[in-house]
Amino acid sequence: MEEYRTVEKEASDFFIEKKSKFIGYAKPVSTPDEAADFINTIKAMHWDATHNVYAYVLRDNNFQRYSDDGEPSGTAGVPVLDVLLKENLVNVCVVATRYFGGTLLGAGGLVRAYSHTSKIAIEAANIVTMAECGIYRCDIDYSFYDRLVVLLNEVGANIEGSDFSDKVKVIFTVKEKYAKILAERLTDVSNGKYRIRRLGRKFDKIG
Repeated sequence: MEEYRTVEKEASDFFIEKKSKFIGYAKPVSTPDEAADFINTIKAMHWDATHNVYAYVLRDNNFQRYSDDGEPSGTAGVPVLDVLLKENLVNVCVVATRYFGGTLLGAGGLVRAYSHTSKIAIEAANIVTMAECGIYRCDIDYSFYDRLVVLLNEVGANIEGSDFSDKVKVIFTVKEKYAKILAERLTDVSNGKYRIRRLGRKFDKIG
């Protein structure tokens, strides 16, 4: 898989439905252990909640888990998971915490409430697309730095870091299909003075 959708950061949001408070938490995770740690952290934070429902999907083997945490079967964990699947999200965990307000919502009401909790959580965490990118380095003179930044922006590259010493050493990521285009443009603009050097690869946010 060259690209996948996930969330950018840990975040939360909440709403009230018939006096029940629903709090949605979302976080990027990449392993079952990371998901379990996040779930346990939220459970410890809301030890007095009526329910701490969760669902997560991992990119590796499309691994999925969910829990209704005491709510009627199929009314909580599955709706949370369904939102993740409909949004084509992976490597994300959502915990939906409920403080019961005294009014029963019914099966349909629970499904809608937990679906909405999942939705507002992932929206707060910001959905992003991750793509397999090459990690590159380019050493340039100070006078060429601004021009290089323009070239990197043109191909959607992300600057990871810059070291301003005797020369400027720029580390950046760019989708592999654009690396060749960047190399050619850099050669043309600098009259062959500068080159990019590949250091490795990683998944990075694009768009």
